[in-house]
Amino acid sequence: MSRGAALKRTVFLASVSALVAAAAAPGFAESVRYRVTHTDEQWRRILGGDRYYILRQGGTEPPFSSPLNAEKRPGIYRCFGCDLALFSSKTKYDPGEGWPSFWDVLPNAVLMKADYELVEERTELHCRQCGGHLGHRFDDGPQPTGLRYCIDGLALRFVPA
Repeated sequence: MSRGAALKRTVFLASVSALVAAAAAPGFAESVRYRVTHTDEQWRRILGGDRYYILRQGGTEPPFSSPLNAEKRPGIYRCFGCDLALFSSKTKYDPGEGWPSFWDVLPNAVLMKADYELVEERTELHCRQCGGHLGHRFDDGPQPTGLRYCIDGLALRFVPA
């Protein structure tokens, strides 16, 4: 690659990065007051390494690693960080993607924001009560909603009915 082409590519990538950052700038995390709050160190102690990485840093667990994928009993899926009820087992289904998935969320359970981490826009889900990162919502789910809430199993605690 010529020096001029390399410079153009660098300028283009910097411009794309700036646009992505600007589009995601008004993050709701700073504008929302959560009912459940802790210091970063307290969250680390409460959650442990992997759950801290997912709930507080927006990480993702490996696909097909969650025991909740095989959970078939009736019950409620709660936020591991604060115990808020998020999903009913009645809306759980298996799209074959490797993460617990639901076609609907319980009322007033989540907050959503645009996520540009992979450049293409996705809808990121956070717990309404503690702000923990849960996963993402996609528009390729079953009826009646047509939505797929793809959730990290480590972000959830299942409570049987």
